[in-house]
Amino acid sequence: MSAAPRLGGALLALVSLLVGARTAQANVTYILHIEHPDQHLFRVQMIVPMPEQDIVVALPAWNALYQIRDFSYRVHDIHAFLIARNRREIAVRKLDKQTWQVVWPSAPQENGQIEIDYGVEWNEPGPFNSQLNEHHAFINFAQILMYVPSRRNEEALIRFDGVPAGWQILTELMPATESHDSFIAASYDALVDAPAEVGRFDGFAFDNQGAHFRVAVDGKDWKRDRLEDCLRRLTTYELQLMGGPPFQEYTFFFHIGGYAEVGGGGMEHSGSTAIAATSVERAAAIAAHEFFHAWNVKRVRPQALEPVDYTKEQYTRALWFAEGVTSAYAAYALERSGLWSKDQFYHDLASQIGDLEARPARKTQSVEESSLDAWLEKYDSYNTPDRSISYYNKGQIIGVMLDLSIRETTGNHKSLDDVLRRMNVEYAQQGRFYNESEGIRSVVEEVSGTSFEAFFGRYVAGTDQIPYSNFLSSAGLELKVDTTKTVDLGFSPVQAAKGVIVSGVQPGSAADVAGVRDADVIVSMNGKSGARDTAEVLRGLSAGETIELRIRRDTNEMEISFAVGSREDRHYSVAEISHPSERQYRIREGLLHGTTD
Repeated sequence: MSAAPRLGGALLALVSLLVGARTAQANVTYILHIEHPDQHLFRVQMIVPMPEQDIVVALPAWNALYQIRDFSYRVHDIHAFLIARNRREIAVRKLDKQTWQVVWPSAPQENGQIEIDYGVEWNEPGPFNSQLNEHHAFINFAQILMYVPSRRNEEALIRFDGVPAGWQILTELMPATESHDSFIAASYDALVDAPAEVGRFDGFAFDNQGAHFRVAVDGKDWKRDRLEDCLRRLTTYELQLMGGPPFQEYTFFFHIGGYAEVGGGGMEHSGSTAIAATSVERAAAIAAHEFFHAWNVKRVRPQALEPVDYTKEQYTRALWFAEGVTSAYAAYALERSGLWSKDQFYHDLASQIGDLEARPARKTQSVEESSLDAWLEKYDSYNTPDRSISYYNKGQIIGVMLDLSIRETTGNHKSLDDVLRRMNVEYAQQGRFYNESEGIRSVVEEVSGTSFEAFFGRYVAGTDQIPYSNFLSSAGLELKVDTTKTVDLGFSPVQAAKGVIVSGVQPGSAADVAGVRDADVIVSMNGKSGARDTAEVLRGLSAGETIELRIRRDTNEMEISFAVGSREDRHYSVAEISHPSERQYRIREGLLHGTTD
């Protein structure tokens, strides 16, 4: 690999974004005004040529998260104009919460263009939102730019106007002109799959295995050498794993520091990812996951997610694979690239097992059902241990157990790596999409040469207890369980938007008998604030002691006291057995190094 020259000062935007610039001939044009960042209001001019009839425009109801977020409630002051020799306003009629009809005049003076003007207010940090303030703009275009549903496949141009002095523009969209403020996309879908960072950010670039990588960092107290080393290691491993890049260029957008307090995490795109984190180490760990999405989810993709429907929920049973197995490969990438030790890998796997085992809902909700229910995650009560499991969590565990099972079945001649590569060839590179878990299972069986009907039936579609020890033993590993006694309230105190709430009251427990109910808000515990001091109060309690709760139920507050009980907490660890067989050793080495025999 060879390093690209370090870019300082104005950095990336004026240099690399101008490569391949061409004259714009877009069918739909957007002009995005950001000259008043202190107002947090994006002003949009959307120009649609030659409609010749009434047109309908809409703003997506969801983007970036599997949540209906109704971005249209942020729209201000929408107007439409017929652009001819005499620019004149024409009628706009709202059809529903996210759709408007622009009424074509009955006798226009001449054919021309329609311009739709509106504002959209955003000032929320993180990769799943958009933000405009005095510091910068981060833009997920689907949250700001309307589209014409019947013309989604037409070329689109976006031009930035009023960019504050000294701010740069970075996006994976193709430059449209010799100016650095205009970019073009093949379609609306391509446009909204390429976020933009506009501001005074820092960064660097490097080349790896035929791809050019750009890195933009908005943050303080981050170490460039450490971040670059992490990204080089991760991209090297994942590119080699998948047989090379499916892109010529890729951009990492990092917000490191205070952004993560309310907007941490990562969001994948076909040619980029946006990541918010508290530190370089956390940013790199998220990058391991998000970069693998360049294959798994963005290109190796379930049919149920194609084409994207911006108007309503889009269900798939395969998020356990799209997200959970991606998490498994994030852990593999960190360990196999040397950023983690094998003990860190074992610790992470044990923590995932512990998290799943601590959720009673694992006995009633399959990982496929968890995938379908992703759209419920915005509700606090859904996320409680007795109500749901995470397709990220169980999907990661399933990924490792599936890998071990394939290695055991084939004598370590094949692995889950081969499954991902086969899916990349059979689906992504052919422009095809797989059929939910059935499509995944069929490739697993092609690769392994044996049936995995029982595995998928029990652990993917079903809720059978995963026999961890059976799978781990094939690699000379064992799952150890230590138990400790701890105070048991008889319910789980869960942090939610409205405070600390009661979840999962155990039938027959002292709390249940005393009258504590699910969804009660804990105002205080033993006189201390429920919102701030819950953990402190619990640390000071012993089994049999009385706890006094002040709870709020609907509009009423009441005092409830009862004697707390005790329970055994389980702590899991994964360890190597002392004398593995030659076969176990080979499988373990294959798992840790991503190799087969």
